[in-house]
Amino acid sequence: MSLAIFDLDNTLLGDDSDYLWGQFLVQQNLVDGEHYQRENQRFLDEYKAGTLDIFEFLAFSLEPLTRLERDQLDRLHARFMEEKIRPVMQPAAFALLDKHRERGDTLLIITATNSFITAPIAHALGVDELIATEPEQVDGRYTGRVAGTPCFREGKVERLDQWLAEHDRSLDDSWFYSDSHNDLPLLERVTQPVAVDPDPELARHAEARGWPIISLRPDTA
Repeated sequence: MSLAIFDLDNTLLGDDSDYLWGQFLVQQNLVDGEHYQRENQRFLDEYKAGTLDIFEFLAFSLEPLTRLERDQLDRLHARFMEEKIRPVMQPAAFALLDKHRERGDTLLIITATNSFITAPIAHALGVDELIATEPEQVDGRYTGRVAGTPCFREGKVERLDQWLAEHDRSLDDSWFYSDSHNDLPLLERVTQPVAVDPDPELARHAEARGWPIISLRPDTA
């Protein structure tokens, strides 16, 4: 049985769920709009440039989770799903997931975005296995800190290695689909790396290595 691994943001989704959550918080007047919008964009630009300080970003992005009870956050997330996420779910992504499902592959989403945001998205995509950055909780409330290793760049490899050991699996005959050069450490580990609507750096790398390049976007798929 093969392992089919998928990045989430700008791969299966047509946008970045972390960034969209920040926009949603601004629109709900739950954060200082001007400051939060500016910082949210800065962190996205740094991610694209490969210069993101993941711990600085997580201190910023997890702090709003500390302000509300979990049931309030869950109600907010349900609105977020309808208003921000379902519009960027891509039919071609569902088709790709179905192709691997029909092959009998194990489907796994691995993402730097925290699990509060991404667990309901993975469920909506029909993927049971999720590795994401884990926000720390104490007595049912988020603390604003990270539990364990952030699932970013080399941290994705570390977190995946932990998952493989726990599930007695290997990367023999494995696939990984991603849009970002930040995922090169993991793309280099699998047997079947695939660049999906890649950023320029990943596109250059994929072309040089002879990796497949595909699109899941409605206007190009």
